[in-house]
Amino acid sequence: MQQQLLSLRRRQLCLAAAACVGPHAFAQPAASGYETVPRSADGIGKAFMGREIAGVMGWQGAAWLEREERERQERSDLLLRELRLAPGMQVADVGAGTGYHARRIARLVAPGGTVQAVDVQPQMLEQLQARARREGVDNIVPVLASERDARLAPASLDLALLVDVYHELEYPVEVMAGVVRALRPGGRVVLVEYRAEDPAVPIKSLHKMSEAQIRREMAVHPLVHERTANVLPWQHIVVFVRRD
Repeated sequence: MQQQLLSLRRRQLCLAAAACVGPHAFAQPAASGYETVPRSADGIGKAFMGREIAGVMGWQGAAWLEREERERQERSDLLLRELRLAPGMQVADVGAGTGYHARRIARLVAPGGTVQAVDVQPQMLEQLQARARREGVDNIVPVLASERDARLAPASLDLALLVDVYHELEYPVEVMAGVVRALRPGGRVVLVEYRAEDPAVPIKSLHKMSEAQIRREMAVHPLVHERTANVLPWQHIVVFVRRD
């Protein structure tokens, strides 16, 4: 396992070096389609496909990610079942935060599997690593991302998971382009978002997304919608497969 983790770190360093070569090393989609909109209380004043992008939850709110009632509200056990994990899988938890899901996934992909826990806030990754150490989880690799790049090596992943994260991406086109490049043939992207279609879900509107909006935005990438699972109390699980 130690050798595998070292290999992953080397691949990440190689990817970072390649990014310095020039704009053609990893091509981005031509037109982002972003527009400036009046900034709402929970947004950033920037929209994509008619949706104002929500502001990021800061690391100061990390305790909310580990709240006692989260399992009852979100049923991560059902989510993990829908992910169809297996030992040896290579997974990225993009926007991992404190590692609530990454730590659970890591146990299910062992032995041989690794979770790359991606976040733009180093304080979140520090908390994630501390929790993983306490729990004896040693197959998580922290990845400090930027707002435009998840910093994942190409063709390295079987699965990329974004839980209540996509709607907060300041550069969703660029980030998802990198995530899709990181998938192996047949690799999957799974977006979990609070259901905008359900007014009873007690979450602010900018932090919800409808299935239709998710599918519309993913259509700009080489992805095929595989299925949508509505087994969670408040969220839908929208699964896409890389189109080769």
